[in-house]
Amino acid sequence: MTIKPGWQGRFFEDFEIDDVYQHPLGRTITETDNTWFTLLTMNTAETHFNAETGRSSEFGRSLVVSTLTLAITVGQSVIDTTFNAFANLGFDNVVLSRPVFAGDTLWSESMVVAVRESASRPQAGIVTIKTRALNQHGDEVLSFLRTFYVYKRGAEGARRSFPTATTPFTATAEERP
Repeated sequence: MTIKPGWQGRFFEDFEIDDVYQHPLGRTITETDNTWFTLLTMNTAETHFNAETGRSSEFGRSLVVSTLTLAITVGQSVIDTTFNAFANLGFDNVVLSRPVFAGDTLWSESMVVAVRESASRPQAGIVTIKTRALNQHGDEVLSFLRTFYVYKRGAEGARRSFPTATTPFTATAEERP
């Protein structure tokens, strides 16, 4: 049996200015997502959870909480950008360019805009990316800059700690076609 490592993420050395990562997973936002996030974050703006308030607004329906849109977009980018990061240093220039509604599907992509060595942490570097979210029509709904510390390849903190199984991983004859 050969163990094949899964995706290990990008390390500091992998980031080059102007590289663009189109993140692989789209996410459709539901009414439930919006309601739960509104409750979890104690957002009391009724435009997010009161259908009557939403209907009487200029949009004619309830809006998705903007910080949910931000959270999903950041989450979508992790697989390609911060899988090996250990700290976000800042979110800047957050722009909400279009409203998002329940039923919209978000996709996101990130561009590397700055890369530099860390002066205080030789095992890491600092990367800045510009990320944007697109809805199902291809309209940009959100953009922001995010700066983070990311480990260099081989750094002590970047090592994964997959547990050693107490029993061998096998397949029985019945499981094999």
